[in-house]
Amino acid sequence: MSANWPVVRFSEIDSTNSEAKRRAAAGGFQDHWIVADTQTAGRGRQDRVWSSPVGNIFTTALFSEAGGINVALRVPFSAALAVVDTVRTYAPDAAARVKWPNDVRIHQQKISGILVETGGSGRDFWVAAGIGINVAYAPENVGQGATCLNQLSGRALDFGAVLSTFHMAFEQRLAQARLGFDSLRQDWLSVAEGRGQEVSVRVGEQYVQGQFEDLEADGALRLRLPDGSARIIRAGEVNLIGQS
Repeated sequence: MSANWPVVRFSEIDSTNSEAKRRAAAGGFQDHWIVADTQTAGRGRQDRVWSSPVGNIFTTALFSEAGGINVALRVPFSAALAVVDTVRTYAPDAAARVKWPNDVRIHQQKISGILVETGGSGRDFWVAAGIGINVAYAPENVGQGATCLNQLSGRALDFGAVLSTFHMAFEQRLAQARLGFDSLRQDWLSVAEGRGQEVSVRVGEQYVQGQFEDLEADGALRLRLPDGSARIIRAGEVNLIGQS
């Protein structure tokens, strides 16, 4: 099997998500992938810089979404699981886990970055799902530990094969998301980092500590606080207590 959507390639670009947004604004696009060998202005969530050395994957899925925002909210979970699927294909012994909502890590070392953006309305609603995967290089000085597929597999992988595997996995996970969140939620929980453990969540300028208990039906994180009450968090930065 292979991915169904066509691929548009660039040797260098500011960012694949920025290109996707330009194409969405122009209108008239069909669902497709954008791939760049390198990015001059790669970015992640909260406008963090994303290191873009040649040899790693920088790709964005641009697609129309008839399911609107309800499906779009599931896409970060789909993308993360597609990365996990890819890691399992090439490094089956690596214990890939997802730090809520979509940071894929192996032993607390990050292997991917995901940025999902949306726009339009009604039949013109679109999603740009940008994903970076460390294949050949684990960037340094990016604020946390990192790893790459070549290190995890112990060999130099074929870049084109890894890219194709990921594209296929994402399209399959998106199809799963469009059917509803329940099965996607269960798959995500099976690889959730820190479930049942004490975590610290940065919400704005405050930190909330509690036990990562579950994932809500809309993808929100449910914490069990020390006083026994529950707190539902829909945006925040999660860290395991005592770990990065």
